[in-house]
Amino acid sequence: MNQESLRQQFNPDGSILRRQQMRMLDILLEVDRICKKYDISYWLSSGTLIGAMRHDGFIPWDDDLDIEMLRSDYVRLMQVLPEELPDWLALQNDETDPYYFFFYAKVRDRRSRMLEQNGYDRLWKEQGIYIDIFPMERHPLWLHKLTEKTVGHMYKIWRTSTDDAKSIKAVRRIYNFNKSVLFPCLRAVLSQVTFGSSVITSGMGIPFHNPRYIDEIFPLTTHTFEGYQLPVPHDADAHLRHIYGDYMQLPDLSKLKPHVGQIEIYE
Repeated sequence: MNQESLRQQFNPDGSILRRQQMRMLDILLEVDRICKKYDISYWLSSGTLIGAMRHDGFIPWDDDLDIEMLRSDYVRLMQVLPEELPDWLALQNDETDPYYFFFYAKVRDRRSRMLEQNGYDRLWKEQGIYIDIFPMERHPLWLHKLTEKTVGHMYKIWRTSTDDAKSIKAVRRIYNFNKSVLFPCLRAVLSQVTFGSSVITSGMGIPFHNPRYIDEIFPLTTHTFEGYQLPVPHDADAHLRHIYGDYMQLPDLSKLKPHVGQIEIYE
């Protein structure tokens, strides 16, 4: 199927999905502006990067948007976003939302409301359309998988909760222990060890561990995404093939599953 036929099938102009995609693009452009202002590097990632390379924009059926950056840049961005974001956007992390328990951040649109299929967001303060911002770290893959296990019980508690008020307290205890005790200790130990890895992966506690290779990412370049030149790994083809294999091949379109359960766009 060609690009136009895919657009007409999944996200024609005016459709709720296309409106969601354009709102995500608006969010990304604000984050891009702030990153440029503070010399913070990031790149399009995951399905968003596939969309850029295969479609010069969103994958027609995609309903999320992901970017990645090194953890040092992520820490700086978390510091400046609260002051730099316009009023129609909100930073969502564990410091801005008492019920948020992911180890990566979202920037949310306050002119919309959406609920995801997994139900993790049911008590979150901000529930608008969002983009995900993932910190990336250089650490052994086995260690990252270990940190995933330390938060796995947290997800299970929330997924199977029959008493949200009680469950969120247990979730936050696990989250705070990892954030304030375990992960800082692991990073302190790693800072004293030279392991010479050229691999980075998602930050500690993030349940995604496909490796990324530094020499495929840096120096960053740009690629067209919805009419804008935005940062991508300089060898995006090799980068994506390491993660997804033949990413240029379309998936089985009859088996696509959306992230979003409900969505309302107010403006």
